[in-house]
Amino acid sequence: MSFTVLIPARLASTRLPRKPLADIAGVPMVVRVARQARRSKARNVVVAGDHVDIVAACQAHGIHALLTREEHATGSDRLAEACELLGLGDDELVVNVQGDEPLIDPGLIDACADLLAAQPECVMGTAAHEIDDPAEFLNPNVVKLVRDGNGRALYFSRAPIPWWRDGYTHGAPVLSSPRPLRHVGLYAYQVGFLKRFPKLAASPLEAVESLEQLRVLWHGERIAVHVSDTRPGPGVDTPEDLQRVRALRLKAGAVAPRTWPGISSRFWGCWAGCDARRS
Repeated sequence: MSFTVLIPARLASTRLPRKPLADIAGVPMVVRVARQARRSKARNVVVAGDHVDIVAACQAHGIHALLTREEHATGSDRLAEACELLGLGDDELVVNVQGDEPLIDPGLIDACADLLAAQPECVMGTAAHEIDDPAEFLNPNVVKLVRDGNGRALYFSRAPIPWWRDGYTHGAPVLSSPRPLRHVGLYAYQVGFLKRFPKLAASPLEAVESLEQLRVLWHGERIAVHVSDTRPGPGVDTPEDLQRVRALRLKAGAVAPRTWPGISSRFWGCWAGCDARRS
């Protein structure tokens, strides 16, 4: 099974200016993301940037990058343009890795691609992991999802779903068993659907929840969901997130991977060695 990783990268960011080029141990963040993605089984890893500075930074580190239009409203629009520029066929698969995920686990990328390849009736694949903290379950910034009996997404929400009617005791929720699922913003696409997606009308649910993936379900398409045994590393949205990731990068070189709970050893082997093995 063959697939391409696409990494959309937009220079403008309200909370963290020039975020894709933020320095992490001497390397731009978007390059860190691409290096992690290269350790997946992807045949090609491509950054789709909206500014010449992003393209130049990637090229300086040997990363394939495309200059896409600046005016795209969403990352999906940018990915669709990248597919056209690369000449990808409608039956090919791509995995969308966000440009602010320098701790992305290569194994999770492979799992999403493998899942979609095994379920051709689905147009997308994504990932999730179990929630074990009631505060996380109630947090509207944490997107939850529920699946059907075949492991496909039924709904995504910022609300706590599924809500266990009898689990709310003493003013605090008790998590159900099986545990609720937190959505991980990693997507695999059939290229034909990705090209078609920007042309689909936005759904009312998408506007209410501010979750673009609800457009897919609204139009009757299916999304396969891989449930990971481990929690992915943190993304970077704010200056505080950036400092946290920088600290993790420094520790990764000095601390044995097994001492960091919840993140796979394959991830830590790649992260700690990404400067030494530049493929």
